[in-house]
Amino acid sequence: MFLQALLPHISKISHLSLTGYPSIEKVAEDLPDFFTSPILNLTSLELEQTGKPAESFPSDGTTAPPLFRGVSKLKSLHFTRTPLYSPLTGVRSLVELKLVGYTTPFPFEKFIGFLRLNSTLERVVLDAQFTDIPAWVFPTRVISLARLRQLSFTCAHAIDAKALISSFSFPRGVSLEISSARTQDDGDPRSFLPSPPTQIRRLLTPIATIKCQVRPGVTQLYGNDSYFSLRCSGFGLHAYWELSAFSTTAVREFHVKISSCHDLSGPLAKLPALETLVLVGVTSFPRCSLDFLAEEPILCPSLKTIAFFDCDLSPATIGELEGAVSRRKNSTAAWLHRVVIVCRFGILPGRELIHRLRQFIPRVDARIDEELPDLP
Repeated sequence: MFLQALLPHISKISHLSLTGYPSIEKVAEDLPDFFTSPILNLTSLELEQTGKPAESFPSDGTTAPPLFRGVSKLKSLHFTRTPLYSPLTGVRSLVELKLVGYTTPFPFEKFIGFLRLNSTLERVVLDAQFTDIPAWVFPTRVISLARLRQLSFTCAHAIDAKALISSFSFPRGVSLEISSARTQDDGDPRSFLPSPPTQIRRLLTPIATIKCQVRPGVTQLYGNDSYFSLRCSGFGLHAYWELSAFSTTAVREFHVKISSCHDLSGPLAKLPALETLVLVGVTSFPRCSLDFLAEEPILCPSLKTIAFFDCDLSPATIGELEGAVSRRKNSTAAWLHRVVIVCRFGILPGRELIHRLRQFIPRVDARIDEELPDLP
């Protein structure tokens, strides 16, 4: 009844959102009067169907519902499992594109052709997979999206992300987010990025901050006003240190979420300019696990701050920290000036341990916080 009441005003509709229907064809069948003509002034279209489409990209010969014809003014397109009928692939004015929930793959070249027509895109969110990906390393025609601020892609296979990102020319300040739900993917960024990743490396250089966690795997790189994130369902610690595709010599801040602080020498050796190390969620500090602070030659000679967020700091760990800092003072490295301890669950080291820390570190901040904030 509500849609019927809109019929006299259909030409004035600029935003249309339909959710929870089995298919767009079913809606057109149930409400034939509403879909007999295009909505020419439509600028925003959101369709969410619950059923799986037979094709993500119906062939050009497939009859499209009239709703999809004459949508030349469309700027925002949000589809969930809704087929991209051929009239939509001719749209050239999109600013925002969101296609999610697709298990039926998109033909890669046809999809890239669709994106190429919309050089005004600022935000692209995809949860999809591709078929017929070409075997090239460098695409013959790169899509220039000078206004793009965000590309978020949840991929079925690493090669899907590699092919998609290889097809773009990205502006400075863009946010690139890649997610993989496959536990088989090992989280090596090189599997998901162009070969070689020259453009992405240039986009992020100089990288100022790296944030990692082990499982589920997350690697985040911040640099040059740009951002890159890779998330995978399952892979081991070694994958986090596969950052050889990027220059890390200028990294000032390194956050790592791990359960055991026993093998940080490898990654820290690649961060010669590091000033702040943030350890998150460490529940095990094996004997000598903090020796990396005083190894010879000294790692991270500019390190001044260590933060422990939700870490289990025992008296023995405090003792190891004291010994490592003392040995570090006898080297040419910068003195450790600050230790930050933040807990979410109301369990801080006792006053005696905090007092002990302050005997050999000028500034010790200890507090309880429900969230683990970035350091100021």
